[in-house]
Amino acid sequence: MQLLSVPIDKPEEINFILGQSHFIKTVEDIHEALVTAVPGIQFGLAFCEASGPCLVRWSGTCQLMIELAQKNARAIGAGHSFILFLGDGFYPLSVLNAIKNVSEVCRIFCATANPTEVILAETDQGRGILGVVDGSSPQGIEGDDEILARKQLLRQIGYKL
Repeated sequence: MQLLSVPIDKPEEINFILGQSHFIKTVEDIHEALVTAVPGIQFGLAFCEASGPCLVRWSGTCQLMIELAQKNARAIGAGHSFILFLGDGFYPLSVLNAIKNVSEVCRIFCATANPTEVILAETDQGRGILGVVDGSSPQGIEGDDEILARKQLLRQIGYKL
């Protein structure tokens, strides 16, 4: 067995969700969940099929996001994994529960815009995702100023009243 680290290749501001599912139907069901949850959503989705022809299956509403999803799915290459890139102005918070409720979805590894590395195990059979490194390590504990800034940001972007 070999351990690998594959960085997610994307523009800095783009959010993505990385997960695992169990069936080829995942592509269509996640697509339907997304367009139902957020009308007009821009996204690209790619799913690594784990049997049969073992293709990267894909769907989406934005060509750039579709290409990002396809490229990163190929680089990760782990069976039954999926990666979803959200277009500018769309956030995982708006769709995460809808995706978790898709019956084929087994787990979500991360939902972020941070620089991310996918930690993989590779065997003779193939690759599996062990986990992710999402962003950087903490540099300290927030103080009163940072608490205030956090609360202001959440209200500024409309997530808190």
